[in-house]
Amino acid sequence: MEEKEAIIASSEGVSREFNTLINSQDLDSLKQLQHIILGRLQDSNAVLSHFNDYSEQCFAEVSSDLSANTRLLKSMKADLDYIFLKLRSIKAKIKGTYPDAFPDDSTIESLDRRPDLEVPR
Repeated sequence: MEEKEAIIASSEGVSREFNTLINSQDLDSLKQLQHIILGRLQDSNAVLSHFNDYSEQCFAEVSSDLSANTRLLKSMKADLDYIFLKLRSIKAKIKGTYPDAFPDDSTIESLDRRPDLEVPR
């Protein structure tokens, strides 16, 4: 029992000494700043929750259009792939029948007199 009382007495002494190290006004100002920060964080949390709800509503409104447009683009890409495949096969047949029908790269450069729009003037 004496050991327990000694521990209690020493811990009370340490806490008294610790209290002399801390300024109560500083502690009160820290508490006040913590309450201000807590209020601001709660306000920010409310704003973010409102924004998330609004974003979810907007996404629900446009998601059907987005998926429909995505399907349309995929369909258009498949159609274009098919068209270019057919064009390549037609070009190969024409080139097989008429070898001089398509000029080679050096001839294309001499025939192409269009200005290069990529070069700054």
